[in-house]
Amino acid sequence: MRPPAPVVVMGVSGSGKSTVGMKLAHRLGVPFVDADALHPPANIAKMASGEPLDDDDRRPWLDQVGEWLGGHRGGGVVSCSALKRAYRDQLRAHCPQVRFLHLAGSPALIGVRLAARTGHFMPAALLRSQFDALEPLGADESGVTLSVDRDADAIVEDYLRAGA
Repeated sequence: MRPPAPVVVMGVSGSGKSTVGMKLAHRLGVPFVDADALHPPANIAKMASGEPLDDDDRRPWLDQVGEWLGGHRGGGVVSCSALKRAYRDQLRAHCPQVRFLHLAGSPALIGVRLAARTGHFMPAALLRSQFDALEPLGADESGVTLSVDRDADAIVEDYLRAGA
């Protein structure tokens, strides 16, 4: 049996990436990292002030995430927004076998979740910019899209049934 490919649990802020990612890593018996922990302090300060990151801000951060993935070719899970195809391509440049789990939900549902969340640097005011930037997985991208209208355990089961 070959080890599981590294997985990026992706989606907008508030979609449940960290929760699902931790549960998926536990089920697979592989390491987990939240890509938010890899952001440089300048990125965190920018987002905390209500200003969205631009591609220049994200480039070195995505390289860090990609390097983490590349170092876990025997399996690992990272929660990372990876909103645009170009960002996912940057991650694939470090780890070509990576798979993506896109957690999808309506702006209304995600907005309710963000409003209830405390202690996170990403303000709910930036949610619209995330939905504007989001490019769903292409047919040629390795991964699946699952709705966040179920609990995290059910999402993990659905992902594993999809052939992870």
